[in-house]
Amino acid sequence: MRNYRGKRKDNPYESDLLVSQYCEFHYGDRYFGVENFPASCAHACLEMMAGQKTGAALDIGCAVGRTTFELARGFASVTGVDSSRQFIATATTMRETGRIAYDIPVEGELVARMERSLVDFDLDDVRCRVTFAQADALSLPSSLAGYDLVFAGNLIDRLKNPRLFLASLHQRINPGGLLVLTSPYTWLAEFTPRREWLGGFSAGGRDVSTLEGLKTALHPCFTMAREPCDIPFVIRETARKYQHSIAQLTVWVRGC
Repeated sequence: MRNYRGKRKDNPYESDLLVSQYCEFHYGDRYFGVENFPASCAHACLEMMAGQKTGAALDIGCAVGRTTFELARGFASVTGVDSSRQFIATATTMRETGRIAYDIPVEGELVARMERSLVDFDLDDVRCRVTFAQADALSLPSSLAGYDLVFAGNLIDRLKNPRLFLASLHQRINPGGLLVLTSPYTWLAEFTPRREWLGGFSAGGRDVSTLEGLKTALHPCFTMAREPCDIPFVIRETARKYQHSIAQLTVWVRGC
């Protein structure tokens, strides 16, 4: 074991600590019997696309890339984008070399060195169908369009303006294509100003859920394609501390 000293930066998603945490979240061990979340999301997407066109997919907020690679099992091409430079650098290293190495915290400053390979997950042969790019979800380039599926995993409750993000998605998805969202709906003012929350508050004497807010924000271009379902996930922080959360997965089909 070695000492861990992560870089301190204004953006937490650019810190060495968060990068290593997400590397383990995407490519690491399974904890407490909970299936790998990025892989589970991709598998759910591929099941829903059965019998439909699977030309191109877009993974927004791809982090270090596991879902992007998993989607490439069924799509001809998949693009993963994230605002974090370090996340994209890590995902690109995995694409170019097929492997990454990172340190995971054990306790205090102690860390353990981990190495992961795409071969471990039977994903090495999909590398040629995957690309990664750094991009802000709220100002994606116009070239990111023409997709049969767009996936945004645990992203909406970390955006400054989730309604603005959702309002632009119909421009990126082919008619009849799918939008798949997951989120634990953890609304925090440090990420999203209270006035921009999609749900999780009371207004006019009634409670407003995020699901209701999603329906409003995505109307009229999207309709819900199936009932929402829950997907649990575990994020390892140290050898003795873990985050156990439950995301809701919703599926929307583009009409207009």
